[in-house]
Parts: sequence; C-alpha cells; structure tokens
Amino acid sequence: MTIARRKLLHLGFGAAAAASVARTAAALDYPTRPITIVVPFAAGGATDVLARVIADAMGKSLGQTMIVENVTGAAGSIGVSRVARAPSDGYTLSIGTLTSHVLVGGLYKLDFDLLADLTPISELAYEPLLICIKNSLPAKDLQQLIAWLKANPGKASVGIPGAGSTGNLAGISFQNITGTSFQFVPYRGDAPAIQDMMAGQIDMMIEPSSNFTTQVQAGTIRAIAVPAPTRLFSLPDVPTTDEAGLPGYYASIWFGLWAPKNTPKDIIAKLNSAAVAALADDSVKTRLNKLGQQVATRELQDPAAFAAFEKSEADKWWPIIKAANLKVE
Repeated sequence: MTIARRKLLHLGFGAAAAASVARTAAALDYPTRPITIVVPFAAGGATDVLARVIADAMGKSLGQTMIVENVTGAAGSIGVSRVARAPSDGYTLSIGTLTSHVLVGGLYKLDFDLLADLTPISELAYEPLLICIKNSLPAKDLQQLIAWLKANPGKASVGIPGAGSTGNLAGISFQNITGTSFQFVPYRGDAPAIQDMMAGQIDMMIEPSSNFTTQVQAGTIRAIAVPAPTRLFSLPDVPTTDEAGLPGYYASIWFGLWAPKNTPKDIIAKLNSAAVAALADDSVKTRLNKLGQQVATRELQDPAAFAAFEKSEADKWWPIIKAANLKVE
C-alpha cells in the first residue's frame, strides 16, 4: 500500500470517528432547540388534539418547546413522508395513527418505506371502534346481528368515511370472520353517516367509539359490541366482542410517535422517557379520556414492542386490503 493511500485511509477513518463523536455529543446535549411534531391531518381532529396535549407534557420534561405542525394530504402520507426524509437528529417527529402509519402502505404506492424509514418511539393512545346499528334493526345482540346478516345476504348497508378507511377494513374483516356480506356506503366523514343511521337510512357502522357515545347514551342508535379486549370507559354496559361471542375480533384506531430512521438511540431513549412520563400524568390521562382515547399499555410504550406491534398490524391489514383490491388515487 502506498504512503498516499495509507494517509487517505487514515484521514477517512479519522473523519468517520470525528463524525461519530459529534453525533454522540449531540445526543448527550439533546435537545438544545425546539422540536417539531408533524401531524399528518388537519387541525382540530383527534390526532391534532392528542399531539398538542402530548407536546405540552413532553416539552416540560425535555425542557424545550415542542411545535405542532399540520401537514395534510393523501390520508396522512404526505406529512409522514416529510418526517421520513428529515434529518435524523430528533428535532422533527411524526405523530400519527393506524391509518397514516400502516394502512396507507397498502392503499397507496409510496416513495418511502413506512416500516423501515421511521423509528418508533412509543404508542401513545388507542380508541376501540364500536359496532352500532339503527334502532329498527331486529337484533338485540351481536349473535342476533350476525344471524340477521346471514339471513339477508348483501342487503344491509354499512356507512364508512371512504374506501380504505379503518371502518371499511374493519367491516371487511367482520365479513371474513362471520361469513356475512353487506354493502358499504361511502360518506364524507362519519358525522353524515351517523345522521343517516339515526334516520334509518343505513343499517350499521363500525367506527371509532367517540363518534357514537352521545347518540348511544341518548338512545338514538344502539351499540352492539366493542371489538376490543376490554369495555369502554364511556359506555361500560356495552359488551366486548369476546363477551358477545366473537372472540378475537378486534379493531381500534391507535396513535403513536416516530422519529426518522437512524436517529441515535440515546435521543430515542430521551424522547421515549418524556412520552412515558407524559402518559403517566393524570391530567393527560383525563384529557385523553375526554377525547374517547385510552392511554397505551405500558408494554406498547416501549419502542421495540411498539415496532413489533406496528409490523403485526401491517401483516394483518395489508393482506385484507390486497384481497379486497382496495386502491385510493
């Protein structure tokens, strides 16, 4: 090896070592400036409100301001893409849901990898869906509903806020598990669909539970079952699907926090610690419960466990999307 080549390699190794030392120092000092949390949905929605609650609590732990920025479009994928391409320094984070961080991977042709280009920090919260029906439907419980659907194949109408939505996929999964069939009726959101269900124009919906709480309590529609292992705080009399005779049929919208891939482990650890502390705060729990959300289990607040869960959700929902040939342009 020539002297010039040895000198060049020495300089290369030295530069790499210096860069490593710089990254380590940056991680130890982190954070030294405000942190941006990118919300991939419009202001005022459930994800946006959750982001602002979490940002306030985490900012106090980290000793820095956390700025919430809304970057909307393409079911959340535009905002997620921005974070996937951001520097891996912990100053640009992504908050999102099952839809924005899993389902879009099956619905859209993305120019980034949802599972590889982001590093999970923590699951934050979740909201079980709720199976609701119009009052005039002749079914008093889940087993009677399934029996009625089987006796009337293809006749029932189920409201959804668009093809590929969580409710659409939960409905397809319900059909697959129960051997039933029904028609999906797309709406511009859950609110107009609920109005039509109250008026008896559609038969059924499977959507986030907070959408239905007021109407169920008022008796204008009926809740049949919660597709989750535990009952809802807001509607404690509604049985779970396990209790109602359809064990293992679960569907919920969950919320999490991510950083770009290759973010230093020390920074991920600091962000995770701040998120865990925020979720343990009673005032944060109360505010999330008012949104219809429940704090993520302590297990899924761990980055590795959350990463495994996210992968399992992709393995669950992507084949359903493919089999149903669902595409969103």
